[in-house]
Amino acid sequence: MTPRRHAGPLANVVDAVLEASVVGSFTRLGYDARSRLAHWQDVPDQRGRVLIVTGASSGIGRATALGLARSGASLWLVGRDPVRTAAVADEARAAAKAGGGDGAEIEPVVLDVTDAAAMEAFVGRFVARHDTLHGLVHSAGALYSDYRRTPDGTELTLATAVLAPFRLTWLLGPALRSAGDATIVTVSSGGMYTQRFDLDQLVVGPEDYRGTTAYARSKRAQVVLSHEWSRRWGADGVASYAMHPGWVDTPGLHSGLPGFTRLGPLLRDPAQGADTAVWLAGGGARHPGGGGSPQFEGFFLDRRRRGEYHLPWTRSSTGLAVEGARLWDWCAAATGVGTGGP
Repeated sequence: MTPRRHAGPLANVVDAVLEASVVGSFTRLGYDARSRLAHWQDVPDQRGRVLIVTGASSGIGRATALGLARSGASLWLVGRDPVRTAAVADEARAAAKAGGGDGAEIEPVVLDVTDAAAMEAFVGRFVARHDTLHGLVHSAGALYSDYRRTPDGTELTLATAVLAPFRLTWLLGPALRSAGDATIVTVSSGGMYTQRFDLDQLVVGPEDYRGTTAYARSKRAQVVLSHEWSRRWGADGVASYAMHPGWVDTPGLHSGLPGFTRLGPLLRDPAQGADTAVWLAGGGARHPGGGGSPQFEGFFLDRRRRGEYHLPWTRSSTGLAVEGARLWDWCAAATGVGTGGP
């Protein structure tokens, strides 16, 4: 039975009160209340559309993959662990069949997103089969308590959360722009609210490394970069969003932020955390229900665009356009892609 949807001024008041409370917004309480408001509509049918989800082998990425599969999407599911990646592909095939999407193709891809050569090989495989990509969900990421480097010497949190998505999005740019209505979704975090964007503080050495700070700064950078994709490719029909899943009970939370496990039943489950990513990737913000207007960028939680600053001192003095251009240039220099063209 479909739950009754509540609309009008009272619904907006409920949402605003939850948002202001933070705990009420980020926990299961926020999801349970908002999912009964009028803006909560079915995810658009994804049959005939092709999407890529990174970090798909566990947690929010896995839940995103299964949600999109139920909507009929054909999926390329990227994960590092071959056993778990194959398992989620099997689950996605079953979900697609149960949702009526028998024609959906589900392709597991074993890939470390910080491996540039492997990523280029993957993109080569993809474009050999598809000249159009309708959606790209960046869900790969982790919080590390100790300082780690990739083989090329880049701090691992930054490499995974910022540089890898930049490289992959750029390489897939022609396929995204050819769709005419493609969507990029970056799974960020409420942790970004604690940090302002400062390019000079984004790269740290082992002596200054704090896992939670590095994670939050990278998540803030993801939001800045998501706006920049929209600014550069929006004219080609590419929408770009960042989203906050809330406080979700995942293996990453237990290992990276064990203190949050004390919230117990207040934590969201992975499907609740992934819901907005599924809705955005499926074009929900382009075609919103409940009388909403189309949106093509922004930072979302529970299917609504949210403010990007809770703390005054985290606001930029230069503005998003300047921040985005500086971050883009830095990413391009660090990855060797992103110069020339759009």
